[in-house]
Amino acid sequence: MSSASSLVDWNLAGRTARRLMSAGPETTRDEAAAVVRELHEKAAVAVAHVEGLTGLRPAPGGPVPEVAVVDRPGWVDANTSGMAALLNPLVEALTEKQDTRPGPLATAIGSRATGVQAGGLLAFLSSRVLGQYEIFGTGGRLLLVAPNIVATERKLGVDPSDFRLWVCLHEVTHQLQFTAVPWLKAHLESEIAQFVDATDLDADVLRERLQDVLRSLVDAVRGGDQESEGLMALVRDPAQRAVLDRVTAVMSLVEGHAEYVMDGVGEDVVPSVRTLRKRFAQRRKGRGPLDRVLRRLLGLEQKMKQYAEGRVFVGGVIDLVGMEGFNRVWDGPQNLPRIEELTAPAQWVERVLGRPAIPA
Repeated sequence: MSSASSLVDWNLAGRTARRLMSAGPETTRDEAAAVVRELHEKAAVAVAHVEGLTGLRPAPGGPVPEVAVVDRPGWVDANTSGMAALLNPLVEALTEKQDTRPGPLATAIGSRATGVQAGGLLAFLSSRVLGQYEIFGTGGRLLLVAPNIVATERKLGVDPSDFRLWVCLHEVTHQLQFTAVPWLKAHLESEIAQFVDATDLDADVLRERLQDVLRSLVDAVRGGDQESEGLMALVRDPAQRAVLDRVTAVMSLVEGHAEYVMDGVGEDVVPSVRTLRKRFAQRRKGRGPLDRVLRRLLGLEQKMKQYAEGRVFVGGVIDLVGMEGFNRVWDGPQNLPRIEELTAPAQWVERVLGRPAIPA
């Protein structure tokens, strides 16, 4: 999992996360088994609702989607593999661009230090993440983190059956985005490659900056207000910042689309959807630990705002041109929203559809 030139010793990161992560909610063996069964069932049920609302269908001949209900260690294992698959090739490409390479001892010491820091962050996130669709690494799997879903539904005091379906609607939407739009993953990989091409840092400097970012994230988890540029500290070149803007716009789109769907199915599907949204919004409100981490990671308040604006963009476009018109966004990379269009869906409609934006 960790190569000789890796920025992070991902094996050590995984071991560190397992050692530091908190225990999940108390459940009996039978209760835990019932939760796993129901999450598999809800994920299957969610597919028809998401396809019906969005009008998207998996591409013919594509991979069969896999749903994995995991515990916290399982989530950590999946993410160390995924992050290694994403970052290790980046580091290899950077190293190839350098005239000299760091010695094996310096590389080992640096990657272990960063591995411990990454493990601490993964340990924290392992108790917060409800689910995710794996884009990189093994790819194609939808992960549902059972103990976190149970802990959250208990804390919110909501109907467990409704909440589990509601979470599945969000994650299945991500699954459908990447199975119905097969070019989307390749597009993100291409953007990352462009990011590397624009980078003139050597691996040692990049590792040092990444360590600074991770230290800042740990400080954020603990409630500190240490100044930090977050990931922007890794980005100096204007071409890189342009790539980051494009990636932010894409991720805002996919997150906003999933948010739209999980509420858009309505009370016929999720009877307590209004209560769920209200209480879940309260959970997100303010600067909680995860919110602080994400803001610190992105480095700029505006970046987090753009993620929230993804929901505004999706809803705004659908209000103007309907779901069929909105689905033109999936026709190709040229139709993806630009970062300035997230708050101006009418501009996207005029650019992509070539007509004035008049409410449907």
